[in-house]
Amino acid sequence: MRVTAAIAAIVIAASGCDAFAPSGSVLSRSATTALSEKNAPRHDVRSSGAAAEMDPEEAKIQAAFAEHQQNAPKLGWATDIRSLVQYNHGFAVMSTNSKVNPGYPGGSVVGFAPDELGRPLFVFSGMSTHTQDILADPRCSVTIASKEFKGAADGRVNLMGEVALLKNEEKEAAKACYLAKHPGAFWVEFGDFNWFRMDKIVDIRFVGGFARAGSVTPEEFSSAEPDPVMAFGNHVAQHMNEDHQDSTIAMIANAIPGLEVDEAIITSVDSLGMYVKVSRTPRASDQPQQFKMRLPFPRKADDRKDLKNIIVEMTQAAAATTAKAE
Repeated sequence: MRVTAAIAAIVIAASGCDAFAPSGSVLSRSATTALSEKNAPRHDVRSSGAAAEMDPEEAKIQAAFAEHQQNAPKLGWATDIRSLVQYNHGFAVMSTNSKVNPGYPGGSVVGFAPDELGRPLFVFSGMSTHTQDILADPRCSVTIASKEFKGAADGRVNLMGEVALLKNEEKEAAKACYLAKHPGAFWVEFGDFNWFRMDKIVDIRFVGGFARAGSVTPEEFSSAEPDPVMAFGNHVAQHMNEDHQDSTIAMIANAIPGLEVDEAIITSVDSLGMYVKVSRTPRASDQPQQFKMRLPFPRKADDRKDLKNIIVEMTQAAAATTAKAE
């Protein structure tokens, strides 16, 4: 992906903007406190030779885009992370300290289900290497990707902590929770399988896409509630991408006048808006760009019906603006 220095500077300066920059920028420990522009981490964007003079109209579009993204409503970080964990497909990568090869990490793809506080629950065979590892050293981390994960533009979270065996009186509730996420998990009845939970979470690291990364405290994570719209948002995104991408493109043009995109793929939907991966070629340039942007709703969506009505309203508003311009 090519990134021009001018675009990167505009977007990275806009706090909370997700577009035009590669991932890796990490925000402060407290996700609820915005960083000042002075202290905000920045990518080192290098350019060979003198920067080409930007088309004046393109400069206006980029400035409008940066302002729009900075002001676009977003979920709080704790809610965003808690929702990702809640609505994940139920599988993650667990990294353990190897018992057989001391000093080396071991990685396993494992099934899990979050409990009411977002703590991952596991049921492992006694013969599994990761079981032996955590019995010897309970310290581990679990990396969970969003359900719609396809690449670097999509969200993932790493929970670092300690895993412990469940008490006998906790197992039935854990089993019900796990089967709700994995209905076909017949192995939960096997006698040589053991129940575990990440009881102690010590660190949470989150990457939400390009230039959007940071962390929340374990207390912020456990007290957050999953966003209800994200429970079915991926189905809405799939429908829009397959059948109504032209409407998404029109909504973007209506939200940010002058921003014309060739492709718009919705990557996630929540109660306050959508994240959209777009492709465009700037004015007076032959270098295509691909970036992720926030497309906010005019009001909060409460349920599936309300979400549909909001998207219809936005589509109609975009069509009316286009008709008026013509």
